[in-house]
Amino acid sequence: MQNFVENFQNSDRLRLRSRNIIPGGAHTYAKGDDQYPVLSPGFIARGYGCHVWDVDGNEYIEYGMGNRAVGLGHAYPDVVEAARAELYCGCNFTRPSKIEVDCASTFLDTIQTAEMVKFCKNGSDATSAAVRLARAVTGRDLIARCSDHPFFSTDDWFIGTTEMNAGIPEAIQNLVLGFGYNDLASARSLFDRFPGQIAAFILEPSRGDPPHDHFLHKLKTLCHERGALFILDEMITGFRWDAGGAQKTYDIVPDLSCFGKALGNGFSISALAGKREFMERGGLDQTNAPRVFLLSTTHGAETHAMAAAIATMQIYQREPVVPHLVRQGNALHTAIGQIVIGHGLDSYFGVQGHSACLSYFTKDQNGKPSQAFRSLFLQETIRRGVLAPSLVVSYTHGDEDIAKTLDAIDGALVVYRKALEYGVEKFLTGRPSDVVFRRFNSGAQHQAAHHLAGAEMSGLSETIQKS
Repeated sequence: MQNFVENFQNSDRLRLRSRNIIPGGAHTYAKGDDQYPVLSPGFIARGYGCHVWDVDGNEYIEYGMGNRAVGLGHAYPDVVEAARAELYCGCNFTRPSKIEVDCASTFLDTIQTAEMVKFCKNGSDATSAAVRLARAVTGRDLIARCSDHPFFSTDDWFIGTTEMNAGIPEAIQNLVLGFGYNDLASARSLFDRFPGQIAAFILEPSRGDPPHDHFLHKLKTLCHERGALFILDEMITGFRWDAGGAQKTYDIVPDLSCFGKALGNGFSISALAGKREFMERGGLDQTNAPRVFLLSTTHGAETHAMAAAIATMQIYQREPVVPHLVRQGNALHTAIGQIVIGHGLDSYFGVQGHSACLSYFTKDQNGKPSQAFRSLFLQETIRRGVLAPSLVVSYTHGDEDIAKTLDAIDGALVVYRKALEYGVEKFLTGRPSDVVFRRFNSGAQHQAAHHLAGAEMSGLSETIQKS
């Protein structure tokens, strides 16, 4: 395929500088150094389509796609041009801009299960607004969130349920309950244990496995029977399962739903949408109930982001984006499965999830999930020109990109097989990656930072001043 990537000199220098002035060295935990092997690009300089280039000039076929926020491809021309044209008119005003109405209209034409929509800048604000609205509508405090789904918000109501809950009062942690996906009995049990106290159930429509035996419909019915709202988090499934969201795929109408990520093809825009009877509680026309401070942010209606979202939604409406994602995802899934079997690794490595949103699992010699083997796989695919924290495709992943990716994975699994036989520590450079939600940092991360500092200290000060 490509020559092995070995040069990360500029990235390593920036790593040291960034960790000195940015907590964690990045503004998104999922993009942090602890999520990647030591031999990896630390900083991306630019991207186009499904290719990115790091600050050392190394080129990769990318599959993270901005943590699933880029569905069409990096710097997609129609989207970039729409945002650029709008920027020449200004991006933020004292009164609303006409494009706010245009964007809302386009959104509701696309997500036809919703009756009203309000935009914001990130998914956390949208899901937290949905939780606040549900509490206001029902007069209840407790929220049930799906324990099988890993992330809903950076706000206290969700982070308080994770291992990384330092700084969040116990009283807030106790207001959120957990239930299982495709497990109606666990949801019913919560209602029985906390009668008249649960405001809403929030979950993703799917993490890859489809709802079994009409689970979503039965859960919605149960919520309404017990006086709770039914909320779908479509940050990932929206614009990947279908342009109309997974709610269209599964033919269900939620009370409220939240969109983001691919909505703007990487531009910062998200949405809370839902039934008029609930959404109006945050508006000006209802008079028989207390007002809800739904969403109100200075930058929530930036015109260029809305222009990008309109262009993105129009592309999804007129072009076969989702069928392309599914086709390329199926191609990856099938071919990787054959490669894995060929290496005798089907008990240790595999691909899972929806075709448009694939991930993979890595296991050690004992069949246990392994961060070390995940790091090794990442290390070896990166060396071969593929950056794949997941296997999430975009509209710009062509057949040649898929073929090159399969070659890289084939080569990486040769090393994986050897690591199972001789020990992963003989093949992985440095410490393994780690999970985001952990209560304490590991000693390995601390030592790695000091090792980097020592290795780069000579002449670094002058380099930093010039960079």
